[in-house]
Amino acid sequence: MSWKNRGTESTSRHSVSRKLTIFLCVGCFFAGMLFTDRMWAVPEAKDISQTTGVANDKLKLDSDNWDRKVDARGQAKDVLGEVSKTHHAIQTLDKTISNLEMELAAARAVQDSLVGGSPVSQNLKMPELAKKRKYLMVVGINTAFSSRKRRDSVRATWMLQGDKRKKLEEEKGIIIRFVIGHSTTSGGILDRAIEAEDKKHGDFLRLEHVEGYLELSAKTKTFFITAVTLWDADFYVKVDDDVHVNIATLGGTLARHRLKPRVYIGCMKSGPVLAQKGVRYHEPEYWKFGEQGNKYFRHATGQIYAISKDLATYISINQHILHKYANEDVSLGSWFIGLDVEHIDDRRLCCGTTDCEWKAQAGNMCVASFDWSCSGICNSADRIKEVHRRCGEGEDSLWAADF
Repeated sequence: MSWKNRGTESTSRHSVSRKLTIFLCVGCFFAGMLFTDRMWAVPEAKDISQTTGVANDKLKLDSDNWDRKVDARGQAKDVLGEVSKTHHAIQTLDKTISNLEMELAAARAVQDSLVGGSPVSQNLKMPELAKKRKYLMVVGINTAFSSRKRRDSVRATWMLQGDKRKKLEEEKGIIIRFVIGHSTTSGGILDRAIEAEDKKHGDFLRLEHVEGYLELSAKTKTFFITAVTLWDADFYVKVDDDVHVNIATLGGTLARHRLKPRVYIGCMKSGPVLAQKGVRYHEPEYWKFGEQGNKYFRHATGQIYAISKDLATYISINQHILHKYANEDVSLGSWFIGLDVEHIDDRRLCCGTTDCEWKAQAGNMCVASFDWSCSGICNSADRIKEVHRRCGEGEDSLWAADF
């Protein structure tokens, strides 16, 4: 081959090589563009989609959490409401069961007495007592043969008379009676005087009991036994005839505890056990309370106190085995030791005659007022009208009261 031919062939190969190079460069450029588009555009869209998805999930989670919080708050309120209703229902059921148990025990006691040939009170045999109406409270005013002036002063102040007293029983469910037994000489002049007074006023509850100062514990027990037999009430109240009482305030106070079983209400105290003979409130059985100088257990002061029906029924059922101490308020307190009883200390049941007035003016009406120094209103037959004028709630309050 000549040199010329060789040059021509060399030139041709060089031309093809350039064309191929250019083609490869262009191809690489487009391939690079295509590869770059896939590397950057697609992942970028995916990242945006993932970020948006995470944000949406977070918003949804926050929204769900907020909804849960709102639901939780609403559920908490509903739960508290249901708990309150349940507690109220349990209290009502507990009291109903307690009353039924006491009534059943009382019926068994009567049956046992009949079977055993023991004497049974005529009150328990009265057929009309089988269906008794319900009362709020029975108030027994402890009185003595010599206390005619005190009784008249009470009638002139806080104890309604005649048709008003009957209206009080029918409309408000409140029974009020003077409580007294018999003299040692049955049918004597003292008994005849009470019978004449009762014929005039019709406001006595006569007990199968012989009167005497040292027999107050027995009288108190007999009162509760007789009252719970005659009247089906939520509460039974004992008050002395030298104490001023606001009946509407007393009713409102007791009504607040109506659903509670086994309630004992009064001004609770724990006085010293007096071992020395000859002193007032001497305790002959002081040795039962431990070392000399010890105090009594908590119990309500004797001027006024109230117990619920189941406690009065308990006293009636167990009357023969309840021990009587010299002081009736101590005796009552001792009967409830060991029982599941709620002691309610309400100081409005023991206001002084000097502070009941400003308490009434301040809107904190007292339930009962007396002088501690006299264990009642000093010279009550003459002073109770003044106390009533200053500390009384007024008759309109009684008729307007809703128990």
